[in-house]
Amino acid sequence: MTVTFTATPVSPEAYTLGEGPVWDPVRERILWVDIVAGKVFAARLDPFEVIETWSFDGMVGAVAVSVEGELIVAERDTLTRVDPSGARVPLTRVLAEHCGSRLNDGAVDPFGRFLVGSLSLTDETGSRNELLVRLENGITTVLDGDLTLSNGLAWSPDGRTLYSIDSVPGIVHVRDYPIGKRRDLFRIEDGLPDGMCVDRDGNLWIAIWGRGRVEKRTPAGELLAVVETGATNTTSVTFVDDLLVITSATQGLDTVGSSDGRVLTARVDTAGLPTPYWNPVL
Repeated sequence: MTVTFTATPVSPEAYTLGEGPVWDPVRERILWVDIVAGKVFAARLDPFEVIETWSFDGMVGAVAVSVEGELIVAERDTLTRVDPSGARVPLTRVLAEHCGSRLNDGAVDPFGRFLVGSLSLTDETGSRNELLVRLENGITTVLDGDLTLSNGLAWSPDGRTLYSIDSVPGIVHVRDYPIGKRRDLFRIEDGLPDGMCVDRDGNLWIAIWGRGRVEKRTPAGELLAVVETGATNTTSVTFVDDLLVITSATQGLDTVGSSDGRVLTARVDTAGLPTPYWNPVL
């Protein structure tokens, strides 16, 4: 039997393309981006209050944080480090200039290394040459070079399995990590799978763009629970203990409802895994 939970909007502001929530327990704040606005936000959750905003010249795909509070930000085609003082240092270019793609969803692996994927800005059907890369020792290693729209990334509780999403075909991929051949795990048939996280039991929580929900599925693809968000374009998820934090977007909507584009939360029936901190020396 599928369990249903209901999410509640907590942010007073609606974001055009809210994405990539990350919990920072040391500073007790949630980080996320508005891709189109080119902004990174930090907020307290209880009560919800935006406490810091970083603005960039172009689009911003993802953010992660180190234990010392340094940010790694995926700008349109480069990775940038932001020190706690606000100083910015370019780390590496991932995509060629004017290539027609941008960086998208990113996450930190269990070793502290940052992974990020790309999507096409010109081909909505997917050209199957988008990337998933890993930053290590200042250079990027290509894990995949044949994706249509690289999206959610998450690891099993033991860190030995990487799950990744290619949104256009709706496929959740899996591979042994850090070295393993990618294979198809299961396909989402209703809506586009977007961001993703894993709970302490090893189940996947997947935001479904276009369907206003988050789905809890086993690694075999069995649907266990649904979180109804009320936000049509639900984009991504992360855990703060047993609290699910959800981002959403107003982009692409003719009519914007009260939950669309907002940050939302829902109490669910399990807790998440601690989010690994980015290690800038790796």
